[in-house]
Amino acid sequence: MNFSQSSPSHLLFPHQIRRILLGTYIAPIGNGDHELSANPGTSLTELVLEAVPTERDIWMSSVGTTHSGALIETSLTGQLLLDNPLLNKGSAFSQDERREFGLLGLLPPHCSTVEEQLARTYENYRRKETDLERYVFLTALQDRNETLFYRLLQEHISEMMPIIYTPTVGEGCRQYSHVFRRPRGLYISYPDRDEIPVLLDNAPSERVEVIVVTDGERILGLGDLGVGGMGIPIGKLSLYSLCAGVHPSATLPIMLDVGTDNRELLDDPLYLGWRHPRVRGPEYDDFIEAFVEAVKQKFPRVLLQWEDFSKHNAARLLDRYRDRLCTFNDDIQGTGAVTVAGLLAAMKLLHAKLGEQRILILGAGSSAIGICDQLIAAMLQEGYFEHDAKQKLWLVDSKGLVHTGRTNLEDSKRRYAQPSERVGSIDPAGLSFFDVVRNVQPTILIGTSGQRGAFSEDIVREMAKHVPRPVIFPLSNPTSKSEATPSELLQWTNGLALIATGSPFPPVSYDGRLIKVGQCNNVFIFPGVGLGVIASGAERVTDAMFSAAARVLSEFSPALNDTDAPLYPPLEKVREISRKVAVAVGVEAQQAGLTKTTSLDELERNVREKMWSPDYVLLRRATF
Repeated sequence: MNFSQSSPSHLLFPHQIRRILLGTYIAPIGNGDHELSANPGTSLTELVLEAVPTERDIWMSSVGTTHSGALIETSLTGQLLLDNPLLNKGSAFSQDERREFGLLGLLPPHCSTVEEQLARTYENYRRKETDLERYVFLTALQDRNETLFYRLLQEHISEMMPIIYTPTVGEGCRQYSHVFRRPRGLYISYPDRDEIPVLLDNAPSERVEVIVVTDGERILGLGDLGVGGMGIPIGKLSLYSLCAGVHPSATLPIMLDVGTDNRELLDDPLYLGWRHPRVRGPEYDDFIEAFVEAVKQKFPRVLLQWEDFSKHNAARLLDRYRDRLCTFNDDIQGTGAVTVAGLLAAMKLLHAKLGEQRILILGAGSSAIGICDQLIAAMLQEGYFEHDAKQKLWLVDSKGLVHTGRTNLEDSKRRYAQPSERVGSIDPAGLSFFDVVRNVQPTILIGTSGQRGAFSEDIVREMAKHVPRPVIFPLSNPTSKSEATPSELLQWTNGLALIATGSPFPPVSYDGRLIKVGQCNNVFIFPGVGLGVIASGAERVTDAMFSAAARVLSEFSPALNDTDAPLYPPLEKVREISRKVAVAVGVEAQQAGLTKTTSLDELERNVREKMWSPDYVLLRRATF
């Protein structure tokens, strides 16, 4: 399609703006947007919007294509253009662009190639001495040049993923009020509860496709970090763009600041959040309800992801809202799917079925329940009945084995509580986790406890007595909270354990072999699920979509071709995996009647076209 600027149909007042939007998808860029939206599938030939500009009207004026590729028209010039991270090219602006946009003299004279920029930026990155310094460096790069930021991450994804997300993001959240440079997203505090629609109107973009929201109460395994939890939605949405090609301008991180019970933060003179104990009970629920209703009004088709809410809120909020808007909880559903994907790969390697296993999970919070949900779904697909499948699952929480004889069990735990009569003598008073392992004799051991060292040597050796190849997944994040390290597990099982971890660990040298350990990383699941929901136009997110994603991911396991290889693929495969996950999610959405039915070819094309790549786009100056 050739792109051309239409002539204005009438004169405008000096402070009015006329914008022409061409094509079927408009990706708004900048700190604000006044935009007309078309229904999905509408052939949009020309939309005209007149508006009085405000301070937040920093936007691209139009998107199109030329014979040589994509084109963006913008009215931004000079320093304003350099200050826009989604349009800024830094030293890579061409000589013609520098002249056209008033950049002459604002940049050094040499016009860099993107390869030169990458080399320079990576050199500076390598000079940083700590992971937190590297995290701050990359955050600053994202704030000034998003294209270069994502291109750098693509080039060094295995090296930099642990910096922009777990485990380093945890330290970034802990130090948030001390390393804060520039705001990103929206901060909605409880004192502003009556003005949530106004705050959403201040969102940097009108065309938001994905929101990640947290209240900061359960950040990784670090607990209540208050407003510092904002680092999680920002990081998660960066992964949507990096791993699934969701355009950065279509993402919105949100922090719901309901206070904090972290005394260290409340006493910190630099703390940036609302200095108040956490709001709980009906007031908290009313606040969440007001937020959800405002989101539905402002962004009716948005995908909303709940992230790092406490175990008391995560599952019940998901249950309350999953049928009212397009939403999911990655800690529950994403963790469940990525864990089951690794276990399915392990079963293929062992020529076994999940329904034949005895599965013991230490920790019974929302992540553990999500794993149980996906395990049951996988066993049902193997042909087992739900009652029989549940008998394979054993949960241990801070009070011991989860069984029906315990009073005051949460509803989520009660679903997977073993019958008291089946427990028998396994759970007398004072029974240790070691005793549970000795009696249950698990073939699969999963950790979601956040307790460093919980999988001790005596426990692992006891497990190894009863199974030729123990499957052990210490999944707690960050690294400091892992139930055991891969080197310990290999040592205690004579190199026989099949291992996956929640945080990244280096390869382990054992008995003359260099063993790589796969990371059970949600990034293999949630970006592709989100992409599939957006590209297919699904109205809701279902557990079956995550089951479909798990099956896709399991097929990418390197261990299927090499028994010494890790259970999970390298991160360099993540975009390919996300694309195939997205297609599987779209197929599931169509089969469930949650979106219009298309051919597989059309669905695959929609997914491909939705995947943004971090490449500089030709700019042309808008003239109105």
